[in-house]
Amino acid sequence: MRGTLYIVAAPSGAGKSSIVNAVLARDPNIRLSISFTSRAPRPGERHAEHYNFVSAEEFETMVAAGDFFEHARVHGDWKGTARQSVEPHLAQGRDVLLEIDWQGARQVRAMIPDAVSVFILPPSRAALDERMRKRGQDTEAVIQQRLAAAREEMSHYTEFDYVIVNEDFDVAVAEMCSIFTASRLRKDAQVARHARLLTSLLSDPD
Repeated sequence: MRGTLYIVAAPSGAGKSSIVNAVLARDPNIRLSISFTSRAPRPGERHAEHYNFVSAEEFETMVAAGDFFEHARVHGDWKGTARQSVEPHLAQGRDVLLEIDWQGARQVRAMIPDAVSVFILPPSRAALDERMRKRGQDTEAVIQQRLAAAREEMSHYTEFDYVIVNEDFDVAVAEMCSIFTASRLRKDAQVARHARLLTSLLSDPD
């Protein structure tokens, strides 16, 4: 049975990474795809754990070679998902989660229409502003740029299957887990998973 592809997107500062990490800690059946990016690592970020960090030139070479499942320029830097990080795992029946932006999500949905997509929203603009400033990683100019970009990003929530408002972190994590559970209980997934059981239940008794 082919695995399910999950897409999770959100504006910067909405808490996407924290929610995803908490969900992955609870659900060992989902594999996180590590994206490639041309931006420099932030404090505490490690190569091949948070992102695969490459130069802009290396990224563009990979694009030209057709190595990416999806890619886009975000806040002036390239981000993308390599094909080898997704397709082999889905083919082997493993679920894969993509933590990407709305542009990448649109590309992925065009290629895999049955992907399950989730958009995470902050509870307010004030909360988004506060979360960005608490990072202590960006200048005021960068923060203002990201806040302006967030308004555009949030307008694309309508393109996604599910929407989570991250007001209470524990509630948001529980809601994300519920989406994964519901997806696995879909009829087509259950038919593939329990084919022998269904055959035995519906066959004529001897």
